[in-house]
Order: sequence, then structure tokens, then C-alpha cells
Amino acid sequence: MNDTPTTTRQIVLASRPHGDPAEENFRLEEAELPALEDGQVLVRTTVMSVDPYMRGRMNDAKSYVPPFQIDEPLDGGAVGEVVDSRADDLPVGTMVTHQLGWREHAVVDADQALPVDTADVGDSAYLGVLGMPGLTAYTGLFHIGQFTEGDTVFVSGAAGAVGSLVGQMAKLAGAGRVIGSAGSPEKLERLHELGFDAGINYKDGNLAEQLREAAPDGIDLYFDNVGGDHLEAAIGALNTHGRVTLCGAISQYNATEPPPGPRNMFQAIGKCLTLRGFVMTEYAHLRAEFLQRVQPWLAHGQLDWDVTERTGLENAPAAFGELFTGGNTGKMVVRL
Repeated sequence: MNDTPTTTRQIVLASRPHGDPAEENFRLEEAELPALEDGQVLVRTTVMSVDPYMRGRMNDAKSYVPPFQIDEPLDGGAVGEVVDSRADDLPVGTMVTHQLGWREHAVVDADQALPVDTADVGDSAYLGVLGMPGLTAYTGLFHIGQFTEGDTVFVSGAAGAVGSLVGQMAKLAGAGRVIGSAGSPEKLERLHELGFDAGINYKDGNLAEQLREAAPDGIDLYFDNVGGDHLEAAIGALNTHGRVTLCGAISQYNATEPPPGPRNMFQAIGKCLTLRGFVMTEYAHLRAEFLQRVQPWLAHGQLDWDVTERTGLENAPAAFGELFTGGNTGKMVVRL
């Protein structure tokens, strides 16, 4: 193809953040695209994801995924169109998801590109409700948290990409009561629109007292996206044999000093609590089960999702920073 690009723009990690990520930690640069080899496709990215977990990868520390490297492009979930192909199963024009975001074009091995149908739900849905956030919500609620019909469920970060889906899935599966925490009146109003029974503004008064008021009979399952004071409040409110799904701890990702742990962990003994963490790399096999259960909800208009969209690769670092200041409702994406 004569019009196939030979260069692209990409965001590289210029330096490792100390505390909150800043613009100077990133650099926009132009890079040569390698020639396609057999079994590869060239994808023009249309929309890319920024996610809180990426903050941990900016530290030079061992974790469940390798750290980003200085002066190398970042990566993450993205959706795009195949514009050149040397893979028979992925002809030009195919829309795919891939993991080489933070760049406008990417050379992707065919087995790392998943064809998707964007005609009905759009491309950003595959970074949200039908992508990692949706699968994370499903896995954390039903497999890690062992949700049971009638449970009272508390979700932190409830207006975010994962939390907003957890609350809705719990209601659709027969929760007795679903409570969510968020950081603004507008987000609390959105939670009510999504079917949450109660909302807590964690910036407005004592969190533990607000949770007791919202759940006077206690909670059975806590889906933790925040950590810190939210986890402490939830431990205090959990009923005997309660469960905690440890999904994220966004309140601590930018900490420059070791954050204090919950001061009431001892209650986990007397209450016989289960606290269980998970990472999605170990549960990718659940995707077919997830889609089988979630797609009917979507088809019948029972499951809603929000997208906060920023435009332009150059604005991806700022969009990433907004994740830690409450700038997103639902999934944050960057359209390229």
C-alpha cells in the first residue's frame, strides 16, 4: 500500500514519577515503524485506554506486570483498524483490540490482535464494559467475592470504570442493597441513575459513620478499588463471614511514604472475614463466561456504562493524571 505510514507518534516514559504523575514524566516523539513480517498487522489506533494500574508500572519495582522502561513507549489497551496486513485472518479494514496503546500506529502480531464488531457498541466499549473493566468487575464480584443473592454490597470508586459496573451487576444478580462511594454530588447522582440504592460522598464527613447509616444491618461484600480509609470502614461494617474483593488501592498509588494500613484488621479474625486479592492476568480464561452473561444484559438495555473521552495522543498524559483527581466518570479513554 503506497499510503501505508512508515512513522508514527508515541508517548514514552521520560522519567519515573515521584508522587503524582506530571507532564515532564512523559515525552511525545516520532518513531520509525518496522516493516511487517508474516503474521503481523499494522493497526491505526482509534481509541486508547489509560488505567490506574499503569501508575505502578511507572515505578522500577517488581510486580505482576513488568515496569515501563525509561525512553521506551508505554503500552496498554487500545482499539484500532488494520491498515496493512500480512495475516490472512486479519484483512485490511478489520477492527481489533490490542495492547500497544500510547501510540498512533502499532505493528501487532496477529495472535495479539482480537477482532471486534464495533458497529453496534462503538470502539470504546471494548476498553470498558466489554473490555478489561467489565471482565474485572465480573470476576471480582462473582468469582473472587463469591456474590450471593441478597448480599448487601459496598463498592468504592463506584463511579469509575470498574465500580460502576460492579454495582449494576450486583443489582442485576439480586443484591439486597448496593452502596457506592464517590467524590462529588454529580457522581452520586449518577450512581442513583445506575440503580445504586445509596451513595456516600467520601469527601463529606466521616466515612465509617456514613457507611453505617447507609447500611444499618452491615455489609456482606466489599469491592475495594480504593484501599486506605475505605478498607478500614468496610472491615468495621462487614458482617460475620463477610468477603472483601481487593481489586485496587488508588488512594495509595501516588504515596511517597508508606501509607498506614487499616487499624482494625484484627476484626477480620472475630468476624471470620475473607480478604482476597486478584489480578486479571490469572483470570483471562473467564472471558467467554463473562460475555455469555453480560451480553444479554447489554442487549436488553439493563447495563449502562459511562465513558470520559479526551482527544489527541498529546493529551494522554493529562488524561492519565485525571484518574487520580476524579476527572473521570466511568472509563477514561483517549481518542486518537
